[in-house]
Amino acid sequence: MKLSELKHIISLRIENSLRNAVQVTASRFYVRESDIYRFAINYMLKRLRCLHEDDFTGSDLLPLMLDIREDLIDSLSLKKHQLFNIINGNNTHPDKFVAMSDIELLLTPRHLLKQRLQKIDDTPRTDVDTETWLKQYLLEKYQSLPLQEIPALQPQSSN
Repeated sequence: MKLSELKHIISLRIENSLRNAVQVTASRFYVRESDIYRFAINYMLKRLRCLHEDDFTGSDLLPLMLDIREDLIDSLSLKKHQLFNIINGNNTHPDKFVAMSDIELLLTPRHLLKQRLQKIDDTPRTDVDTETWLKQYLLEKYQSLPLQEIPALQPQSSN
């Protein structure tokens, strides 16, 4: 066995409700809890794989950030400067730069988001929910491709 193939023991702190959910899921799948943790980590890393690509920066990351917005707020508790560095940190293309005010929108709690969008968006969108409005606003502003058309966000096929 190569040194790079060794498995490492890690520890993490999670709330009882999450641990209970892992136990129930493991039981339902007839696997060990550790299998569910590995599955969750692998799943998350595959979804975030575009962050490992140096040329995938700025507005390229908006579809991903919109997709995981709730998790950014709830789980990671990122500050606006941290998210700014994640999105624009390696940005060498000025045409991909995402403004701090738009990054703040990504971190705005759902109950305040509609009010913020009403102040800044010139196109009133009463026919869609607030999350859809945010996606439309940012993707139109930065002329990004729809989420399903971005290769780095697509599931990898296993051969």
